[in-house]
Amino acid sequence: MADLNQLCEEILAHRSLIVTSNRGPVEFHATPEGRPEPRRGSGNIVTALNVLAQTAPFTWISSAMGEGDRAVSNNGAGPKIKSPLPNHKIDLRYVVTPRRVYHKYYNVVCNPLLWFLQHYMWNPPYNPTVDASVHNAWETGYVPVNQAFARQVVEEAKESGKPAVVVVQDYHMYLLPEMVRKELPGALIHHYVHIPWPTPRYWQMVPRFMVRSVCAALCHADMVGFQTPQDRQSFLDSVEEFLPAAEVDRSRNEVLLEDQRTRVGVYPTSINVEEVRRIANSPRATEYEARLRPYLNEATIVRIDRAEPNKNVIRGFKAYDLLLSRHPELHGKVTFWAFLVPSRTHIRQYQRYMEEIEGLINEVNHKHGTQDWQPIRPFMENNYTQAIAGMKLYDVLLVNPIIDGMNLVAKEGPVVNTRDGVVVLSETSGAYNEMAGEALAVAPTDVEGTTDALYQAITMSSEERRVRAEALSKKVQEGDIRHWLTRQLEDIGSLL
Repeated sequence: MADLNQLCEEILAHRSLIVTSNRGPVEFHATPEGRPEPRRGSGNIVTALNVLAQTAPFTWISSAMGEGDRAVSNNGAGPKIKSPLPNHKIDLRYVVTPRRVYHKYYNVVCNPLLWFLQHYMWNPPYNPTVDASVHNAWETGYVPVNQAFARQVVEEAKESGKPAVVVVQDYHMYLLPEMVRKELPGALIHHYVHIPWPTPRYWQMVPRFMVRSVCAALCHADMVGFQTPQDRQSFLDSVEEFLPAAEVDRSRNEVLLEDQRTRVGVYPTSINVEEVRRIANSPRATEYEARLRPYLNEATIVRIDRAEPNKNVIRGFKAYDLLLSRHPELHGKVTFWAFLVPSRTHIRQYQRYMEEIEGLINEVNHKHGTQDWQPIRPFMENNYTQAIAGMKLYDVLLVNPIIDGMNLVAKEGPVVNTRDGVVVLSETSGAYNEMAGEALAVAPTDVEGTTDALYQAITMSSEERRVRAEALSKKVQEGDIRHWLTRQLEDIGSLL
């Protein structure tokens, strides 16, 4: 495989690189004195692309997240700025849209509609209801924000004076490739989708014009990337279903639409192994590890998740409850650490889910606990370093999402764990394709099967634990974030 630095030099020798995402790599927050202070942006996309930001010069276009971003960008009218973060080689541009427009785009279309649909999270007899407000949010929210991004991309490309390579991130900007193609016919466009792509049957629950618009726009890209082969298959199925004029070549994984040929690839996201290990061995993580060690038991189960319904936290606790009921000999000998980050607390479904989580924790602890033993020990805060310290100490890592794009916890755990821990992994997580041989597989809704897997992991021989743990760690190291970036850049380079 080619060297990442060399690839970037070759590609950018005669072209400019433009990356777009909703959340960007730097967010400016006002200090008490009113001065904008830069902080690293949050989210998996920013984390995944941070290595590229430290490797190559390019322009990253993202939404203004707050007043600080608006101020430094002069409400989107100012020139691009150099990233102030250490080691960054990139420039920043912010897209500023009216707050009401952004609300419709993000809080009506992106999250409740697209994100829930693509994670199969709807309860179709009751939701969603695609009423006039959703149609309006599409036309006056999602479309205009995509147009605003397209204008910034086109302006940046023209300012550079070079042909552009445009790398678009995720479901927030499905319409962007077609908009950019119309203005920059010579651009090379790659759109990467970080979340699952559902089957055409599931897409049929939203208006056909929306799905056709999404599929047609993506087919104006030169490359579209997905996490898993199943996602790629579902996308090709969707193109066949919703775009009759398109020619789908399954042997080559390509689509031909209106003289535009689109290569559809699979690029499983990964982690920056070096950075994760650096954090795990940092003084702060070591301090957290020392605080956690007194709570270690003969067997310690760990889970690390945002408290979102698709993470399937409730069923994980129910499986643990069943384990304790079925195996009283484990009482006092096993403890479950749950590192849970409150998420999207302004959405009622998420509020209710957090309430259910807290209620079930109390129920399990009251039912099985003693004065000397708390079966579930929750850590309800956004503290990544503490969670990494917890991962170093697991005997069992439970990762049982309903459906996930990738779930990087399943990859972080094996490279920092110090106890030959076993991973219990949902077959519907994106990570499962790569880790199936070494992890213990569970179906996400199968509480009975998850209970059995937890018991198998706890009682597994030390030799089998070691073999599985070493194999998982090796796989993650070989397919780390540089591998993910390099494979995409190699394919981009092959199209130039």
